[in-house]
Amino acid sequence: MPDTEPDPSSLLAAHTERLVATVRALDDPAAPSLCEGWTRAHVATHVARNADGLVRLVRSAVDGTRDTMYGSRDERNADIDAGAGRSAAELADDIERTAGEYAQAAPRLRLEHADHALERTPGDVRGRAADIPMMRLREVVWHHVDLDAGFGFADLEPELQRAFLDEEVERLRGLDDAPDITLRSTEGEQWTVGVGTTSVTGDRAALLGWLARGLTGGVSADPLPQLPAGR
Repeated sequence: MPDTEPDPSSLLAAHTERLVATVRALDDPAAPSLCEGWTRAHVATHVARNADGLVRLVRSAVDGTRDTMYGSRDERNADIDAGAGRSAAELADDIERTAGEYAQAAPRLRLEHADHALERTPGDVRGRAADIPMMRLREVVWHHVDLDAGFGFADLEPELQRAFLDEEVERLRGLDDAPDITLRSTEGEQWTVGVGTTSVTGDRAALLGWLARGLTGGVSADPLPQLPAGR
C-alpha cells in the first residue's frame, strides 16, 4: 500500500506548473503526440478545454445549472481542432488561464455536492462531483506524458503512481474482454485481473504506462497480453 493517499487538490498546482513549463518550451507544437491523430497542440488545447468543462460541472453541482461538460462530442472535437494551430506561448497561456479559473471554482464543491451526477455530454453520465478533483489531476498528468516531451509516469509521486494504477486495474476489471493477468510491481505490489493467468512485471511507472497508454518499455511478460481496444 502507498505510504499516503494522494490529495488531488494539493498536487494539482505543482503538476499544472510543470505542464505549463513544458508546453511553453515546446519547439514544435505541431509534432505528433502519444494520442493517436493528435499533435502536441491538440493535447495542450484539450487540457485547457477540459478545465473549462470542469468549471461547468462545478456550476452544475453547486448551482443546479444542469450544465454538461461539453455541448456535444462534435463541439468538443471542433474546439480542440480550432486551437491546434497556435504557438507554444499561446497554448501555455491558455492552459494557465483556464487552470486558474478551475482553481477558483473547485473549492465551491462541498460534501453535500459529492453525489451530484456529472454529464459529459447531454445524457452521458460519467461519475459524480466527488470525482472532479481526481479527474482534473489525471488530465493534467496523463496529457503531460502524452506531449512526449521529456515528462513520463516515472516523474510522478509514488502515491500518485499507485492511485492511478489502482484506477486502471479497476477499469480493466470492468471490461468483458480484459486479459487474465497478474500485475507485479518491482516495488512489491500485486494486482489481479480475472484469474491472473499471465504475470506482467515492471516498476509502477512502466505498468502504468502499459495500462494507460500501451507503452511496453520496462514491462515484461511471456507473452505480453493484448489490452482491449478503447480501454
